[in-house]
Parts: sequence; structure tokens; C-alpha cells
Amino acid sequence: QVHLVESGGGLVQAGGSLRLSCAASGSSFSSDAMGWYRQGPGKQRELVAGITRSGSTNYSDSVKGRFTISRDNAKNTVYLQMNSLKPEDTAVYYCVADLLIHSVLTGSPRYWGQGTQVTVSS
Repeated sequence: QVHLVESGGGLVQAGGSLRLSCAASGSSFSSDAMGWYRQGPGKQRELVAGITRSGSTNYSDSVKGRFTISRDNAKNTVYLQMNSLKPEDTAVYYCVADLLIHSVLTGSPRYWGQGTQVTVSS
């Protein structure tokens, strides 16, 4: 069993930055693919970014160039650095984990965190 706890959400003005963190416990973190999803008000859940155990990354087109996913295997933590935030980035952001990056990228990761709210004001 893997337990994921997100932190770092909050309220920020458009153009600002936030860094989300996700602390993982209960597994060999370094062997898991990780990722971030989000769900905005009235919207479907969507992939934001994924990262393999070796550090290869994937991003949705909507965040490419603005967001950066990274991981620190020594700290069992994955990060999402979000820059140039827009009001449309407002959403609950979820950390996910799975042994397979394919599962992370296609919406079927085995483990989900509880989510952290990000609100971007215009």
C-alpha cells in the first residue's frame, strides 16, 4: 500500500508561482512512476505531468513550458513547480503513483492522494 500526501496548494495571483509537494510512504518510492492530475470546477480530471523512476517526464500541452515535475528519491517526494499561473489552472491537484508510467499517463494509476487546492485569481 502506498500513501500519498500533497501539500503546497493555495491562492496566488495570475502570473505567480507555487510548488506542490507529494510525500510518499509505504512502498519503494524509487521504483514507482509518479504524476500529477488536476480537476477544475465543472471540468473533467486531466493529466498534468508524469515522471518515470529514472526521471523522464511528460507534460500536457496546457502546462508545457510553465510547469516542471521532479522527484527526490532520497526524500520519497515528487514536486510540481508551477510558474506563470493562469486562472484556468485553478483546480484540485492530485498526486498519483503506479509501478507503470503507462498507468500514470493514461488515467489509471493505482494510488491517489487526497488532493490540494490551487486557486489562481485574475
